Amino acid sequence: MNSLSIQKIFDYYDGKLYWKISPAKNVPIGRRAGHKTSLGYRTIRFNKQAYFEHVLIFILFNDYRPPLVDHIDGNPLNNLIENLREATSAQNQHNRKKPKTNTSGIKNVSWHKTTKKWEVRIGLDNQRLYLGKFEDLELAELVAIEARNKYHKEFARGL
Repeated sequence: MNSLSIQKIFDYYDGKLYWKISPAKNVPIGRRAGHKTSLGYRTIRFNKQAYFEHVLIFILFNDYRPPLVDHIDGNPLNNLIENLREATSAQNQHNRKKPKTNTSGIKNVSWHKTTKKWEVRIGLDNQRLYLGKFEDLELAELVAIEARNKYHKEFARGL
């Protein structure tokens, strides 16, 4: 799939793709392409294959398919080209939101029951980097923020 073939099939407006040619009798030209999946992404089926809308949009503007397309703001339905960037799997993980199971309220900070201190760990190169234990939650948060900014750079996300 290249940008020319995408241009022939779809129109792009405001982060959304619309059918330029009808893929089926019951789908009119100009209708929004695809549907939202249970994972929150929008997929589009044509030529007996499913594609993520954000990947098609990235290809349309950049004329290549990267290994992974990341949503900068973390919203899988915000497919504005300004919100899409190439990423590795690790970078994409760095840009994930704070897990719902997080109990400290701060990404990369957890309570260590044995020592009764706040522990800071971040992911780096497919491993967990241990950054220490802290009595003060605010200090643990600052350490986590600094580490994310240092190691994850533009893919650092706190919330």
